[in-house]
Amino acid sequence: MSNVPQPASTAEFQEVFARQLPSGVYPPTILRAKMIEPPYRTVAVASAFSPRFLQVLAEGKRVRDRLCRQLQLIYVGTRDDETARKFAAAFLELALPEDSAIHYHQGEDPAAAILEAARTNEIDLLVAGALEKEVVLRPFLGNVARMLVRKADCSVILFIKPEREPKPLGRIVFLADYSDHGRAALLKALRLAALEECEKLYVIRVYTTFDEARAKARTDTPESGSEGARTLEEEEIALEKFIDSAGPNDVPIEARCIRGNTGYAALDFIQAIDASLLAVPVDPEACGDEGLPSHVAWVTDVIPCNLWVIR
Repeated sequence: MSNVPQPASTAEFQEVFARQLPSGVYPPTILRAKMIEPPYRTVAVASAFSPRFLQVLAEGKRVRDRLCRQLQLIYVGTRDDETARKFAAAFLELALPEDSAIHYHQGEDPAAAILEAARTNEIDLLVAGALEKEVVLRPFLGNVARMLVRKADCSVILFIKPEREPKPLGRIVFLADYSDHGRAALLKALRLAALEECEKLYVIRVYTTFDEARAKARTDTPESGSEGARTLEEEEIALEKFIDSAGPNDVPIEARCIRGNTGYAALDFIQAIDASLLAVPVDPEACGDEGLPSHVAWVTDVIPCNLWVIR
């Protein structure tokens, strides 16, 4: 590869590697990810004409470019000349199609209205601002964002500090779930990590004292009903196998088993590495009416960074 000229842009990058790599050799992950069909059909930005409206919409555009085929908007309120003018100006400033779909929905409860609009229009991914408040140096979700995370039928991405010029997602943390849904979610996270050219993707599991006790019971008394319990060493091996199941890629990945008593151990780790995004697989069929499994329910209270709930 030393004779391959260094491309000056992503477009040139694609052209160079498509032309020069031998037949049957896979190009780097960033190009491979671009060639694969996006995992979502439609992303919708939950819009309000707040001071961060344009920034949230810009983040939605970034998400569309990485993960989706089309961008739409959901607006809780009535359609009139003023709202049409504001949306038209935003589309022009962000170079979005002027005919981008806007779903107007009315209701006294903004979260319920957004969720209903998302269901009615078969949205695959919702993007919104987190509207968090900071208490004792920990950011907390606003009420609307909390409801979207818990009750949406689709995936949700929340941005705590959206930017007009989105910053690269340098460090992404993926909370591993060994189910089939968790493996599919990992592939989505790998795609995003590749296209963001992230510094590192951390794939983590929280290993609690309860897990340790169950593993010890399995060893001491096999009849105790602790089948499936793993020691820390076995958990680390299982995590590596889970990552390997995603297939070859050149995203920098680090596997971590985090010791702690609750999910807040993951929160501390995420804050310690200054993560840009936390990706959490959530299988709706496994959660019932609760919306989130108990081991990740803490994300509806404290949001350590941008959050992606993958349904």
